[in-house]
Amino acid sequence: MSEPKARRRAPAMDPDQRRAMIVSAALPLVVEYGPMVTTAKIARAAGIGEGTIFRVFSDKEALLAACMEEALRPDATIAHLEGISLDQPLAARLTEAAEVLRGHMNRIGDVAGALASLGKLSRPPVSDAADVEEGNRRREAGLAAPRAALTALLEPERDQLRLSPERLADTFQLMLMSAGRLGAREPLLDAELVDLFLHGAVGPAEKAEGEEG
Repeated sequence: MSEPKARRRAPAMDPDQRRAMIVSAALPLVVEYGPMVTTAKIARAAGIGEGTIFRVFSDKEALLAACMEEALRPDATIAHLEGISLDQPLAARLTEAAEVLRGHMNRIGDVAGALASLGKLSRPPVSDAADVEEGNRRREAGLAAPRAALTALLEPERDQLRLSPERLADTFQLMLMSAGRLGAREPLLDAELVDLFLHGAVGPAEKAEGEEG
């Protein structure tokens, strides 16, 4: 009778891979439990020992900060936007894009809201003009890639558009961000927002009964 084969060990992860894996496991727990989530719970979700977390992160606050940083990353969102088929009608393209971007903004809001009570994750006070400029630069950098992807979705209709795809992409992005703010009594659905963007607030006037064309 042959001896059982030795069990293969999973390949070791480098620190960056381990970090990404832990953050991925932690994100849904952060949304659910906020800063009260325990590293033991995160370790169980990641399938690792609790001590492994502290070989990658100095403390729990560093892990929570990494979760916020990951939520802000637009990489997956950009990839989805770039994968939207240009064979669809423009309205369908923009509706899909709106769903993707709204999902990204909701994830950011969920994580930020969950961590709001953790003082050390709040924004540092702005001390001078250089801080303001740096904050504006980071904000613009975070918006630039999604805007470029939206521009590409509008590009096939360039000759039919009243404004350039670049300007319209900027406007559409601002509309989405405004529509996602809290306080709206009846937020616009994605399809409604796209229809408003493409056709405006005022539809064609209805003809009076019996009026000829």
